[in-house]
Amino acid sequence: MGKYHFIIIGAGWRALYYVRIAKAMPDIFCLDAVYCRTQEKADKIAREYQIHTTTSKEECAAYKPDFAVIAVNKAEICNVAVEWMDRGITVLSETPAALDIEALKKLYGYYKVGKKQVVAEQYREYPSNKAALRLIGSGIIGDVSCMNISLAHEYHGVSLMRAYLGIRPDENFTVSGKMYEFPTTETLTRYEQFTDGRIANKKRCVAAFEYDCGKTAWYDFDSEQYRSPIRKNTVKVQGIRGEMIDDRIYYLDKNNKGQADQIITGFHITRTDNPNPNLSEIYEVEKISCAGKVLYEPQWGLRGLSEDETAVATLMIKTALYNRDEAPAPYSVEDAIADAYTAILLKEAVKTGKCIRSDMKRIKE
Repeated sequence: MGKYHFIIIGAGWRALYYVRIAKAMPDIFCLDAVYCRTQEKADKIAREYQIHTTTSKEECAAYKPDFAVIAVNKAEICNVAVEWMDRGITVLSETPAALDIEALKKLYGYYKVGKKQVVAEQYREYPSNKAALRLIGSGIIGDVSCMNISLAHEYHGVSLMRAYLGIRPDENFTVSGKMYEFPTTETLTRYEQFTDGRIANKKRCVAAFEYDCGKTAWYDFDSEQYRSPIRKNTVKVQGIRGEMIDDRIYYLDKNNKGQADQIITGFHITRTDNPNPNLSEIYEVEKISCAGKVLYEPQWGLRGLSEDETAVATLMIKTALYNRDEAPAPYSVEDAIADAYTAILLKEAVKTGKCIRSDMKRIKE
């Protein structure tokens, strides 16, 4: 098999996830280069992380990597992804795929002519979500009809909604929503930890998605939710014969008697010297089980990676296999477009106060 070779376009906060993954999995990945716009940034990143950096796009392309990670700011992701696809390189682009409908149409056009793009929508690959989806997919709660999700924002939340409800990327829907603000004690950001009790108004988006197939999702996301220890992520999925609420599942057995089980997650704690307070202690998932059945174990063993990094690493491997025509795309362009388009309509619904109806055919015109 050999190692999977890749390059990174961009050198910001998200790009460094891929650097950490490469260092944690040196037997699987080879990071050929990180492209930086300026020599000053290239020198800084090379010095701090002991990796090869360059300001030459031609050098990056000459490596002929399995894929190029596009980790630039959201407004540039689409154009940069197109640029590297034009160079004949498979891209793994950060989320969202694009910010407007015209850009989504452009990406769909590239997809239809055979250009290879994977969007790094990683939430379905989280060990916790993968295990829960496998459990629900077993039919234990029967056909799923509705859910409440307070777990991830916009396109990430949409991806999980569709996964849990079994919604196709071309399924139309209506969305209505509203934005609220509530005073909240600040605790963690990407780079800082606050312990002085400071309070600020934080936004909370609440929305209802009603799909044409009859299924419904209630979306609820707080801007503090990803990192704050006082804002819990939660998901509730209801089916004909039961429901799952976070790590508990309630269902009817074959005799129609009520049962309850807990989804048990085993962690391996890895301490790091990373100054980021969110990464000072890694809880790596080593096993998830329910009712004596194993739902998840790390395929490549323990690597000292968080759930998010584990999910991204899985997408990286699958993208390399897709590039080599050894596997299908791990997250299709059609799925990624559906997520981005839905996020656009969600913002419109919240801004206007109207119930907005989707038209998935718009993207394919």
